[in-house]
Amino acid sequence: MNAPRIAPPPEKLSLNTATVKAQWRLDEIIEGCARHGIRGISPWRDQVAAIGLARAAQLIRAHGLTVTGYCRGGMFPAADAAGRQAARDDNRRAVDEALEIGAPCLVLVVGGLPPGSKDIAGARRQVRDGIAALLDYAQPLGMPLAIEPLHPMYAADRACVNTLAQANDLCDELGDDGLGIALDLYHVWWDPELFGQIKRAGRKRLLAFHICDWLVPTADLLLDRGMMGDGVIDIAGVRQAVETEGYAGFHEVEIFSAGNWWKRPPDEVLATCKQRHAACC
Repeated sequence: MNAPRIAPPPEKLSLNTATVKAQWRLDEIIEGCARHGIRGISPWRDQVAAIGLARAAQLIRAHGLTVTGYCRGGMFPAADAAGRQAARDDNRRAVDEALEIGAPCLVLVVGGLPPGSKDIAGARRQVRDGIAALLDYAQPLGMPLAIEPLHPMYAADRACVNTLAQANDLCDELGDDGLGIALDLYHVWWDPELFGQIKRAGRKRLLAFHICDWLVPTADLLLDRGMMGDGVIDIAGVRQAVETEGYAGFHEVEIFSAGNWWKRPPDEVLATCKQRHAACC
């Protein structure tokens, strides 16, 4: 008999700032989180740059928020050596920013095929090499890297690491010291190996847990994520699985929703995140 599912503590809720990026600047998002009692926040680099890194870090500290991740590094593959070097330089800057803002990990969306390429195996080799080089930089600084597997529909343009098994394989190959996984339910909920790979990852590798829902039908594969409870993902079941393995971190709401949630008043969005986190997670 399965153990009863218990509502998550409200203090475990985090907001990925993409969820209201269409309505608010980062300073407004920080103030909104504090006003709604959302204790975690995961900012995106472009939003940080828009108000300045030092100011973003200061505002997060002043409002007593906990940074739960920094989005994002990655995009390693390129058509030539100059492009690959530019990506590595940018990723080192992302590590430095993550350190200043107080993030527990830098989330990696690894990148897909270089323009004009059909060599996905080669792209995956570039990803492995790019992560290895970045790990050499980030590890001594104490900034963990979190590989985020993306749904296979993004293999060509956003991420050629598409399953939790692939992410675990990279951790096996490159080492667990400073390297782990950001588990985003939108991307991995469908995987028949999901629960076995969560167990394989274990507490040490599970660095972040992102939640939202998969709508049926889905109007846009990038910009139509659902609020928790509006779709088909067993969010509570996966939360139970990661916490059984020892994950004790935040539950980070990350919703891209051009047709719905990005059009709503942001205070309504944050209030709904709180309500659905309690009810569905």
